[in-house]
Amino acid sequence: MTSFTLPFAAPDLMRDAQTDSGGEPLGNLPDWDLTDLYPGTDAAELKRDWDWLEAACSGFAADYEGKLADLDAAGLLDCVLRYEKIESISGRIMSFAGLLYYQNTTDAERAKFMADAQDKITTYTTPLVFFTLELNRVDDDVLDAHFKENSDLARYKPIFDRLRAMKPYQLSDELERFLHDQSTVGSAAWNRLFDETIAGLEFNVDGEVMGIEATLNKLTEQDRATRQAGAEALVDVFQDNIKIFSRVHNTLAKEKEISDRWRGLPSPQAGRHLSNHVEPEVVEALRNAVVAAYPKLSHRYYKLKAKWLGLDTLQVWDRNAPLPMAEDRLVGWDEARATVLDAYAGFDPEMARLAEPFFDKGWIDAGVKPGKAPGAFAHPTVADAHPYVMLNYLGKPRDVMTLAHELGHGVHQVLAAGQGEMLSSTPLTLAETASVFGEMLTFRKLLDSAETPEAKKTMLAGKVEDMINTVVRQIAFYDFECKLHDARRKGELTPEDINDLWMSVQAESLGPVFEFMPGYETFWAYIPHFVHSPFYVYAYAFGDGLVNALYAVYAEGDPDFQAKYFDMLKAGGSKHHSDLLAPFGLDASDPKFWDKGLSMISGFIDELEAMEADAS
Repeated sequence: MTSFTLPFAAPDLMRDAQTDSGGEPLGNLPDWDLTDLYPGTDAAELKRDWDWLEAACSGFAADYEGKLADLDAAGLLDCVLRYEKIESISGRIMSFAGLLYYQNTTDAERAKFMADAQDKITTYTTPLVFFTLELNRVDDDVLDAHFKENSDLARYKPIFDRLRAMKPYQLSDELERFLHDQSTVGSAAWNRLFDETIAGLEFNVDGEVMGIEATLNKLTEQDRATRQAGAEALVDVFQDNIKIFSRVHNTLAKEKEISDRWRGLPSPQAGRHLSNHVEPEVVEALRNAVVAAYPKLSHRYYKLKAKWLGLDTLQVWDRNAPLPMAEDRLVGWDEARATVLDAYAGFDPEMARLAEPFFDKGWIDAGVKPGKAPGAFAHPTVADAHPYVMLNYLGKPRDVMTLAHELGHGVHQVLAAGQGEMLSSTPLTLAETASVFGEMLTFRKLLDSAETPEAKKTMLAGKVEDMINTVVRQIAFYDFECKLHDARRKGELTPEDINDLWMSVQAESLGPVFEFMPGYETFWAYIPHFVHSPFYVYAYAFGDGLVNALYAVYAEGDPDFQAKYFDMLKAGGSKHHSDLLAPFGLDASDPKFWDKGLSMISGFIDELEAMEADAS
């Protein structure tokens, strides 16, 4: 039932890296205060909830197993409400355990606490496996009659619809219970091995030993030799550990293939599409539109960037290099806060008001600490608590955009919490809406305040790079995953096999201006999405295209846009993407929808090319 994985990570989870935590010149970076969940691992409140959960799960099974088909509408509503409460308590416990763990993944006590919590949750909730299975055996006509009779029950219809979408792929009750019990030593264990391996890696960059975030940060330095040294250090360590990463990917892909085969799912991606409540043809239209646009997006931009850098070809360590005219300064935490909140308030003061508690009440963990999970994410916890945001804040301009991105998630999660535990969770295809919109608001504010052509050029280029990372890079990731899972169905993959699959999408997506250093073929190894959430990555491109279309409606001056936007966020997971976009006159099933979003990126590149022509 309930587990903890890295949710809502930034578009390139490792896109931001680390330096010293807190202190000058960044200011005092905040830490999480997890006491809103539980005061500590030995808290009486935690024991109370464990005891309640154990009794609630066994009581639920005793009261309802074998009886769901006989319940009337009021009885089924009571059943759903009891199940939702169990979800809430188990979610609170695992959120606490997971957030504590990701603050320091190398701490043995935290790792043990999370693993033990997951084991207990699995044991306690095993009696509940019958619920979905039995519910899916109830006739559609019976459920429809219940929904018509009881409006409170009808509110949960989207949950029933999603559960019943899996009906054709449901296994026997006994097999479903087995898979539930086995999960803690299956994918969850391999996820943990990956996390602990990544967090424990050490890289020697010109005699300085550092973690993965600090090493990746070297790829964004102004000095090219420093960038090269960082890339070479990454290669050395990835190659030394490639067998571990290959084993993780082989095992998880095979486990997924076995599960998919037994369930009769038509493709490796099908389960993700079902959970996202999105049609395969919509995802395929998105993927095809992006791949067709590679030449006018990434290929064109990186050719321009090579010219700016004075290079005939780019190496992989140049991909995220700052432009020569970029101002090399650190943005302190207070300035970052003011920048994002001002941008949010410019859209609507309510949006800034919703974001302020993250800064004031210990809802953000921003500093870099030994063993801390890399990257950034926003975790919603449970509907009767509040979200938490994790960053590795370095004071770079892109870190400010990451703050805007994750706060967008946080605001979305706060608004959606009003739907309750079961309806607040947003499908991944829509989960990136508020985050990418928050980035766009912040970018537009900064762009409008740019004082020189060079500053505007730098900002436009940075935004294009972020959008390429969010759209082009993520669709390339998606293609890599599709190839990986298809190949794994035919047999075990050597590290070299996986390397070849990785390189097959890199040149296509990045373009002919790139050369690829020896060892770059191993860079698939550190991408956590492939491990934690197979096929997650297309949600970023979906979200970016959706937000670009939304922002166009906003820029056109729709007087009711803010009200419609907040209504969309408040809906959480209670509506299909078609229903949420309809008030804005948008339709994601129309292939032209994606072209409209991609045209915003190409339009920015047009501006950059025009500025280059003017400078000549």
